[in-house]
Amino acid sequence: MVRSRGRARAVAGAGWRGTGSSPVAKLVGSVQATFCAALVDEWWRCGVRHAVICPGSRSTPMALALAADGRLRLQVRLDERSAAFVALGIGLESGRPAVLCTTSGTAAAEVHAAVVEAHQARVPLIVVTADRPPELHGVGAPQTIDQRGLFAGALRYECDPGVPTIELVRTWRSLGARLAAEAVAGPSGPGPVHLNLPLRDPLDGEPGALPAGRPNGRPWHEVHPGRHVLEPAGAGRLAELVRAARRPLLIAGARSGRPGHLSRAAASLGWPLLADPRSGARSLGGNGDPVVVAAADAILRHRPSAERLCPDLVVVLGEASASKVVGGWLDGAAGAGATTVLVDPFGEWRDPGRKADLVLRAGPDEVLDALCACAPNGAPAGWLDAWRRAEAVAQSALGAAFEELRASGELTEPAIARGVARHPGVGTVVVASSMPIRDLEWFSEPRAGYPAVVANRGANGIDGVVSTACGVAASVAGAGREAAVVGLVGDLAFLHDLSALVELGAPAARPLGLVVVDNGGGGIFSYLPQATSVDRDRFELLFGTPPASSVADLAGGAGWEVTEARDAEGLERGLDHLAGQLAGDRAAALVCHTDRQRSVEVHEALHAAVAAALDGELRAP
Repeated sequence: MVRSRGRARAVAGAGWRGTGSSPVAKLVGSVQATFCAALVDEWWRCGVRHAVICPGSRSTPMALALAADGRLRLQVRLDERSAAFVALGIGLESGRPAVLCTTSGTAAAEVHAAVVEAHQARVPLIVVTADRPPELHGVGAPQTIDQRGLFAGALRYECDPGVPTIELVRTWRSLGARLAAEAVAGPSGPGPVHLNLPLRDPLDGEPGALPAGRPNGRPWHEVHPGRHVLEPAGAGRLAELVRAARRPLLIAGARSGRPGHLSRAAASLGWPLLADPRSGARSLGGNGDPVVVAAADAILRHRPSAERLCPDLVVVLGEASASKVVGGWLDGAAGAGATTVLVDPFGEWRDPGRKADLVLRAGPDEVLDALCACAPNGAPAGWLDAWRRAEAVAQSALGAAFEELRASGELTEPAIARGVARHPGVGTVVVASSMPIRDLEWFSEPRAGYPAVVANRGANGIDGVVSTACGVAASVAGAGREAAVVGLVGDLAFLHDLSALVELGAPAARPLGLVVVDNGGGGIFSYLPQATSVDRDRFELLFGTPPASSVADLAGGAGWEVTEARDAEGLERGLDHLAGQLAGDRAAALVCHTDRQRSVEVHEALHAAVAAALDGELRAP
């Protein structure tokens, strides 16, 4: 490669375009192919194990390099938007970036939604968009848009190195390593990076010898983010607050520390732990079990309990829950004088209620250790017991109400979420950010073996959920784990991401199970003021949006095995069948038919059952 320096200078001349057959053109193709192969090899050294490729011409050198490497697990996806969410799912589950490769033009623009989600949810992702060379910009060339800065404001790092030339061979591995490092260990936390790569014809060149890498397969740059240390001043202020607290409380969402560490620390402190399903703390089996509160939404809808259980110190770890009730109650507690401590290792201001008194830019595990070191021996007598009683009463009331619904034979949306979370054949749930995540949060009880739960809660959209689940399933398979992955989505989220069901070439590396709540439209809007303030016909037109297509028929037409459930017994049989299909490495979907209006009534009845039980508890001698 280095021998061709003189010819490469001629190739780099402004305005030159190869014909594809001349020696100079062949050199261009070879240099581009070698550049791409060097990046792929460097990404492997940096821990990248997956690539998602979309068909296209301009991206040929990178696509061929990704396929030729032979070590990466590949998926080929037709729709760039879906492909981007597949790559996002891989990063969400594994903590490692996948490479997403697209061609130029609107194909690159299709990726934007997933880039935004990766940015706000701190998910590592390497986006490679092929581009036309400079001489084809501004002259009406097809599939040519300005791709520089396409994802501005939503990236950890972006680079447009120009058309690859041999003069810069010494920078190739450095660029590959930096892209991977910035995606995983950037100063703002993990997130998406963008390589915009102009490429010239010919696009199918043969790669030459790669530039030498570091010995022993090491990456060109090793970047370690280090520990998010709690500074002495912050630790001291935290200790003051803890010693003064009489009613302390932990709130835990996604990325709130190691699950076992989180629940053990809460138990050691003697503090109630309000655990979002994504926190991992709902999986019982350690000393932390008695402190976990899962029914907070239902408990805090009961005004006497909400007032009785008002804290004076709240330590918030990880991402916020989906419950507006919990969020509003925390805002009210702050207004009543409670001190709020917000913990975020990267200092992002995740405080829409603007209630934080103290912001600690430290890792949640470090803060938990500091709490255990400075807290007195347990919270004041009666505080944890009050939460334990409320949780036990709420869970007992919910259990009885669900058993009554099951005996009636009725299929309800809360029962679907509860059933998915408690089924022993489900290892990971990828849940849509609409009613499914709320039903999972409100109505799934803690248990041994509670599944891992992931969701796209960065921007909270419903787009790309099925694709994200495909990526999570691919990541689980790539790691050699046997956990069955199930996506829990509504019918509109399913339809919005229908292209995720389309496979090109070989089937996906790992089967995915889908549980689709088919309630004939946008169920979440039935819980909002629009449901009663807007004329019914107009509500259905603008918000209910009942689909004209059959979810079951569309899934079956894409080659998925489909089972349908219309009653409680059908749900149980359907979940068993779905788990069996996944155990046999076969993808399948369970479509559960419910009624939107009846679902609102069931939610109200469940909350009323908890309120009545809590009233009884308060009246008991």
